[in-house]
Amino acid sequence: MSLTGAQIITEHLVREQVPYAVGLCGHGDLGLLDALVERQDEIKTISVHHESLAGFIADAYYRVAHQPLATFTSCGPGSANLPIALGSALMDDSAFLAITGNVATSQFNRGPFQESGRHFQADFPSVVRPYVKRSYQATRAEQLPLMLRQAFAQLRGGRPGPVHLDVPLDVFVDRTDEPVADPGEWGTGRPSAPAAGRAELDAACELIRDCARVVIVAGSGVEGSEAEAELLGFAREHGFPVATSPLGKSGFPASDPLSLGATGRNGTFQANHATRNADLVLAFGTRFDDRATSSWLPGYTYSFPQTRLVHVHIDEAELGRNFPPTVGIHASPREVLRQLRERLPEFASERAGQRRAWLDELAAAKAKWDEHTKPHDYSDTTPIRPERVLAELRDVLPSDGILLSDVGVHHNWIVQNWRTDSPRTLLQSWGFASMGFGVGGVLGAHLAAPDRPSVAVVGDGGFLMFPAAVATAVQYAIPAVWLVWNNGGFVSIRDQQKLYFGADRQLATTFEHAGSGQPYSADFAALSRSMGGEGLTVTDPADLGSALKTALDLRRPVVVDVHVDDAVGLPSAATWDLPPLSHPEPSFGWPDA
Repeated sequence: MSLTGAQIITEHLVREQVPYAVGLCGHGDLGLLDALVERQDEIKTISVHHESLAGFIADAYYRVAHQPLATFTSCGPGSANLPIALGSALMDDSAFLAITGNVATSQFNRGPFQESGRHFQADFPSVVRPYVKRSYQATRAEQLPLMLRQAFAQLRGGRPGPVHLDVPLDVFVDRTDEPVADPGEWGTGRPSAPAAGRAELDAACELIRDCARVVIVAGSGVEGSEAEAELLGFAREHGFPVATSPLGKSGFPASDPLSLGATGRNGTFQANHATRNADLVLAFGTRFDDRATSSWLPGYTYSFPQTRLVHVHIDEAELGRNFPPTVGIHASPREVLRQLRERLPEFASERAGQRRAWLDELAAAKAKWDEHTKPHDYSDTTPIRPERVLAELRDVLPSDGILLSDVGVHHNWIVQNWRTDSPRTLLQSWGFASMGFGVGGVLGAHLAAPDRPSVAVVGDGGFLMFPAAVATAVQYAIPAVWLVWNNGGFVSIRDQQKLYFGADRQLATTFEHAGSGQPYSADFAALSRSMGGEGLTVTDPADLGSALKTALDLRRPVVVDVHVDDAVGLPSAATWDLPPLSHPEPSFGWPDA
């Protein structure tokens, strides 16, 4: 049966069980919207007020449900608003299909309204190429079935990531008899999960048997491959302590006695102490980026190559990128953990005494850290301390509730302090650090898990970039909650200005009225109410817990404006390097005892 290009796209989305198309209208995607009208019972359409929000919604949805959405944007500036969301998804191994409209093929090279590219025709694919796994541009409707089949195989397969499909206006409406692909026949919904080879597995098992000071490092690839249960079982069977990368925090329960917290500049003392003093690191699904490793500076978070390394990653390009693996395994973390559990059942190690001493050493490090940090969790000081904000939120958010962190100084506090006990309950934009991810992503988290509350902790700066997310939540009755971390500026950058250049060298990082220097703050609660949401303002720490509980109980879009002390610094058990500036030394437990 003859179908338009847009009908082919919507039919394929339905066959791939894509539940939502999220985006913003424009003349370039008119044909797609017309096809979506016909399929409203099978795929719901959500309209946003800024294209970046569509990408953030799709990104967060995938992180929770491991099912891609589709976004739609028009040509020119509409789609040019999408790359920061695409970059966030790509860097953190999240996936969605980004459909961008383009000018009609008959107008290529004529410079029509909103054509991208003066040197190449309708060249929007070049705009997004650094931020996607693959980009396709259809110039005829009959190309679409093949491109769509390949796109879904690409975005789900191996290391997940966003895929781009650029469609000129006439291709949306032109007809073809080319049949739509059947995902069941092609297996686009069943990506392969490679396992370790025999030699690699033998070498890893030998190291595990021989070493006493073993620590597991769980990256986001544990959650990405749905290996949480395998990791927990393997760690408990052998008594191996587990640190996580910051992005992988919710891949291992914080309440487990073997949990050490996150590594790196915003990690815990016990995690960094373990990874830099281990004789063997078993790393699953982490890419060892700079913020998770103290910028690869020897001895701060890791001590490779003195410490031996078994590194498992689904992307072979990450093996040996930053640290030399003793054994590098290009495979799925879930499959390798299964193999290790089969090959290494519980056994009586000749190093049992040394391993007990190792656990005792790490328990002492954890106690030392808790003694330093825990007293501030319920501080009564005003403005409200960061630790209390997170402690009160943790008290009211259920264990399976989803926390999204936007980018800012609050993100650093969350990496260090937030406790997670359920998989995929902490979502962050880590590698690309896109401001706005939490502001918009909280909508996607709710769509993916409507029976669980979702809360975004967002800075005052980040929220002001994308406040229209509240309007979308009101329109579609999404009970998102935003906790605005109101500290009067871009404080993480302000603090770096002070650290590297001096306390009197601040510029463009504090919110203040020009001339007078008086603090400036938007009324975030009133802003929410103006769009039909609820708004609460909290300045007294005694009111914080009840305000957060009220926000969750309302089951409506709510902004909670919390005035947070901007002068409290995060304790650091590691460091971060911004070459050629001198890196700061850790403020706690350094040099390592």
